[in-house]
Amino acid sequence: MLSQLVDSYLELRRSTGFGMKVHQYLLHGFASFAAQRGETHIRTCTAIEWATQAPSEGQRANRLGMLRVFARFARAEDAGHEVPSERVFRARRVRYRPFIFTADQLHELLVSASKLPPAGSIRPWTFTTLFSLLAVTGLRISEALNLRLHDMTEDGLVIRETKFQKSRLVPLDPTTMVGLKRYLDRRGTVQDDHVFVSLRRRGMRPSGVVTVFLRIVRAMGIHPGPGQPGPRVHDLRHGFAIRVLESCSGDRTVVDANMLALMTYMGHSQVDSTYWYLHATPHVLGQISDLSETLCKGDRS
Repeated sequence: MLSQLVDSYLELRRSTGFGMKVHQYLLHGFASFAAQRGETHIRTCTAIEWATQAPSEGQRANRLGMLRVFARFARAEDAGHEVPSERVFRARRVRYRPFIFTADQLHELLVSASKLPPAGSIRPWTFTTLFSLLAVTGLRISEALNLRLHDMTEDGLVIRETKFQKSRLVPLDPTTMVGLKRYLDRRGTVQDDHVFVSLRRRGMRPSGVVTVFLRIVRAMGIHPGPGQPGPRVHDLRHGFAIRVLESCSGDRTVVDANMLALMTYMGHSQVDSTYWYLHATPHVLGQISDLSETLCKGDRS
């Protein structure tokens, strides 16, 4: 019974645009866990016991939080379902501090990618072009790897059904388009229509890209090593957003216009999702300092 209820819940959420892949896996896991105990309704004690199976406090809180939303849905139709308290697990949320590549570090990253073995293969061309595209467009790694040949148009890249189940057009600078076409000429004709292909001439997986990226940044000496926080592929997206902010003048209307354009360009449905990518850098702090000094001088005059 719970399994059928989970399916109804997933169908409803997906109809509003949510992917629900992780939810499907976890909620069906809970339904099986409860069924083994002969339970047909959500029980708080069972929910907590199931969530406790997760290895960390954060994952336990995430599991129970996900189940709480489902429980409220179930209880709307049947008061026999219980909604677990949100105070059982307390996961301290620490905001990740992204690594913002300098121009020199980006250059070194790309040079290292261009030297990847085997020499003379498509591999160094693939990773150099892929990392360059991520840095100048702020695409998610999944979006870049899902690009098909027909997604390249004269107006830019068509990004189809992404994180928020929406498609968007990402305009490209002419130099970026030239770089992509140069890569495709080198790539040649293959059966797979993905833009970026592996040595086997097939579409690539994010895990493979992450492995190569980590190998390079560790060799550069900017990553402390396995198990330690350091540069991620996703930080190229953060860097793109920050460079847009740095390009703004002190005019409030210019900043607002750029934020709206950036939100659309990055594929966000709400502007607060874009704010998450903006961080203080020496350049931004210098701009703030200069504007503050100008403001103070204006008050004295």
